[in-house]
Amino acid sequence: MIECSHLSKHFGDVKAVNDLSFIAHQGQVLGFLGPNGAGKSTTMKMITGFLPPTVGNIKVCGIDLAEDPVAVKNKIGYLPEGAPSYHEMKVGPFLQFIARMRNIPYAQQQSAVDSVVARLNLNHVYYQKIDTLSKGFKRRVGLAQAIIHDPEVLIMDEPTDGLDPNQKHQVRELITTMSKNKTIILSTHILEEVQAVCDRAIIIANGAIVADNTPTEMESVSRYHHAVSFVADLDTVLLNKIKDMDCVRDVTYNARLKETTVFPAQGLFIFDEISELLKQQGIQVSSLKMEAGRLDEVFRNITQPVQKQEVKR
Repeated sequence: MIECSHLSKHFGDVKAVNDLSFIAHQGQVLGFLGPNGAGKSTTMKMITGFLPPTVGNIKVCGIDLAEDPVAVKNKIGYLPEGAPSYHEMKVGPFLQFIARMRNIPYAQQQSAVDSVVARLNLNHVYYQKIDTLSKGFKRRVGLAQAIIHDPEVLIMDEPTDGLDPNQKHQVRELITTMSKNKTIILSTHILEEVQAVCDRAIIIANGAIVADNTPTEMESVSRYHHAVSFVADLDTVLLNKIKDMDCVRDVTYNARLKETTVFPAQGLFIFDEISELLKQQGIQVSSLKMEAGRLDEVFRNITQPVQKQEVKR
């Protein structure tokens, strides 16, 4: 559905995107991750035809963007950063305008508007000027205009930015529902969002892809993968006893949170051993879990620049 080949974008001497290639398939929710300035938004703008690439080729639904940009844009729904709109317009008339611009047949325009209004809970602000809306409602109006024509490809830059937890949950459910017959690319800084809705994640740093895998597979390379964490009062004697177990590689203890994390030796599952030890010692725990891995740790390890050691002369 989306094929990017050797994409690069230069702004003067700055290489915002550097030789980036990937393919996204139908039914896939692909998350773009990366630090600020990594090139995520620039890549999205190139895919949607908002920015021309300096080098490289883009195909959407088999159509070459350079050869037929209008046909490509007809296939895409786009929620850019900041959700720009006509702030002096009211929500309902704005969406009706978008329906006309998207060439939705006249007889179907109002039903298309009504559908996105209902799906994004915009009924209460239908007759309100966009300029008077909260940041969260403006974001939802932006998402409504992106999906009103039922596009085959949906590209969203920070789709839940500014939404409260309930609204985020609703949008994530909507993304999951829509993903069955669409290709969706979204950028986000919220790692929880990647785990909730994405079946694939690409991490970009310095304009290049540094990781491309499922969130679960990325978690598996975290040092927390299969670690056991629990919350309880522990003394030094018991901590040392845990550290001395043959199946344990390392132990960390957060005294303020009273949280202990036990890291297994390579390839081992230690949940039963740790659970049994705590039971034998009569330790009351308020939580006990085996970790899948921590995506935030993997993200930091991949994207942190290598610190150059200062050479003393």
